[in-house]
Amino acid sequence: MHRPQLARVTLVLAALPFWVIAPEAAAQSLRDAAERSRALTGEGWQGFGDVAFLGQALLALTLATVLGALLAYHPRRRHTVDSVDAADAPKVFVLYAVIGAAIGIMVLKYGLVVGFVVFGIGGLTRFRTDLPSAPDTGRLILITLVGLSCGLDLPHVAVLTAAFGFAILLILDARATYHIEVQGLGSEMLRPAAEAYRHVLEREGCRIVGERKSFAKERVTFIFHAPHALQRDGLVERLEAEVPEDLRGVVDWGVD
Repeated sequence: MHRPQLARVTLVLAALPFWVIAPEAAAQSLRDAAERSRALTGEGWQGFGDVAFLGQALLALTLATVLGALLAYHPRRRHTVDSVDAADAPKVFVLYAVIGAAIGIMVLKYGLVVGFVVFGIGGLTRFRTDLPSAPDTGRLILITLVGLSCGLDLPHVAVLTAAFGFAILLILDARATYHIEVQGLGSEMLRPAAEAYRHVLEREGCRIVGERKSFAKERVTFIFHAPHALQRDGLVERLEAEVPEDLRGVVDWGVD
């Protein structure tokens, strides 16, 4: 027998015990899951008295948020931002880190069955619900998780998750994301015009996360975060008033 054939036969013989054992192991896992689902009961309002669990859950949510933000807001991302969706992607990543932590807390405390239910609902809402943006999908899953906690008679988990999610959304949505294209600029005035628009935006408290100059199309594109206190109409007036007329172009706005 040639060596390649011998190697294949050896591999088949080595894997044979797993083929025999795997179905029984899978069936046992299903039986265990069914048994846990029948035994699953919520703690009701008494759960608020479990201060140790609530404190540990709060620490887990906080850690997930910090680590998620550390990766989501990596400094190198600024060089790859080319759309409003890309600029808002870190918010989605942080929100999903919170969702993952909340699911992990419930699974660790109340069993794997809860995890299967949550992932099933998450898949349903992701692929069967028509939402305008990824952030809205994240909010929908978080809200569904809160509702599931209420239905499982875990009001303390529901309240903690909702309160923490509310605080995180306040922080993540503290700035609106805008996308503007300044068109009709000559190639020789493209750079000074970009500097003039950038200067006004930064002076108004905006943080520019993406800037693209197109000499062929004679336009410059800015993607930036603006404070919610700064109204769009006011910013339009300031751009029109403070950018020199000879550097001014036609501004096309987009907002998320």
